[in-house]
Amino acid sequence: MLYALICRDKPGAIETRKANREAHLDHIRSSGVVQQAGPFLDADGQMCGSLLILDVETRAEAEAWAAADPYAKAGLFENVSIEAWNRVVG
Repeated sequence: MLYALICRDKPGAIETRKANREAHLDHIRSSGVVQQAGPFLDADGQMCGSLLILDVETRAEAEAWAAADPYAKAGLFENVSIEAWNRVVG
């Protein structure tokens, strides 16, 4: 099943994001469950959140993946929403 993780950074946390970016990308690559991923951008073109599409069996697996994300462990996110998602196009 596909789950969308919609993550919004805490205000002013760009340095936390930058410092943990490589570990976050390693987590994405090594997990084998991320179908799509990328940052949200603010009006100035700066990263301010993340959208990830995970292909896992259960919501609990999506929650565990999100909790293990180095960004989450570093306290980057102000909030995270996990939603079941149905791909229609693409």
